Amino acid sequence: MTDRSESSSESSSASLSAALSQQIRTRIEAAGGWLGFDSFMALALYSPGLGYYANERPKFGNMPASGSDFVTAPEISPAFGRLLAAQVAEALERTGTREVWEFGAGTGALAEQLLGALGDQVERYTIVDLSGSLRARQKERLAPFAHKLHWADALPQAIEGVVVGNEVLDAMPVQLLMRKKGQWFERGVVWNDGFGWEDRPTTLRPPLEIDGPQDYLTEIHAQGEAFVRTLGERLVRGAAFLIDYGFGEDEYYHPQRHMGTLVCHRAHRMDDDPLVDLGLKDITAHVNFTGIAVAAQEAGMDLLGYTTQAHFLINCGLLQQLEQMPQGARAMAAKLMMEHEMGELFKVIGLSRGVEPWPALGFVQGDRTHRL
Repeated sequence: MTDRSESSSESSSASLSAALSQQIRTRIEAAGGWLGFDSFMALALYSPGLGYYANERPKFGNMPASGSDFVTAPEISPAFGRLLAAQVAEALERTGTREVWEFGAGTGALAEQLLGALGDQVERYTIVDLSGSLRARQKERLAPFAHKLHWADALPQAIEGVVVGNEVLDAMPVQLLMRKKGQWFERGVVWNDGFGWEDRPTTLRPPLEIDGPQDYLTEIHAQGEAFVRTLGERLVRGAAFLIDYGFGEDEYYHPQRHMGTLVCHRAHRMDDDPLVDLGLKDITAHVNFTGIAVAAQEAGMDLLGYTTQAHFLINCGLLQQLEQMPQGARAMAAKLMMEHEMGELFKVIGLSRGVEPWPALGFVQGDRTHRL
């Protein structure tokens, strides 16, 4: 019975991947035989019904046995949402607003934690998520809060409230730039009895000069930065807290980071080949937080702070919560701040607009704004 079930699942996955591959191959042909990697990544992740985030396959979970590919902080420990809620509560009070907007809510775990912790401070909780299958899971999980919940497919023209996004920016399509023998190329995807790479000369450049003569592969984040600009333009009054793995610009484009940051996740393993198993694995790149901060400020937002996830959660009361937890829960929550787990690589950036900036709780110690 198990073998038959596994065989059926493998067949279904192969069919999904083949259908998505054919769709992308058609797009490449329509584009003249070459497709920029950002367009390829968008199709691989978001093609309706087939893309990684648009299909029915499981994605989030603690163990590969669940069929999941990776785990996010809210699934590791409910303490994550409770601690973030302390910062959100302060921001709601400072901005005089009663609505929370969450982008890319995944399984609904973070929404459940925030809604449970914030109580009557939140009158309305709006989830912006492009995935129909995830939306169904969110509605089921968040049924006790149904009277506060709303879903949207896109940003409205005006927002008042507090925006949260955990691991949203890393899933936004990136362009790949390759320096070979001193000349810059944009890396795209072609079809030749299979997907392959082809580099074309470009005027695009990383935001800063990269020292050294070595060949160098990296990413630029036009779509992620455009998202933040749009958010800033439409946030009439409120704040935003974006949490993701990444670096400031100097570290992101360090001469030694010559292979870029693009990776794929499947069954809790990483690989560096986004051209295979389409629709069956996540494709992601680290975030250039300097670019995010600049885009936000260009759109009229103020920077409240930038720090590691460890410092942010400690500032919000993690150590006090750990003391009150049983041993097993404490071990899981501690992963949120451990340097070799999520504590150092993950960063938090806080932004506001339409209010006087304030010394936000999550950044009172360990602020790294000077390193952006």
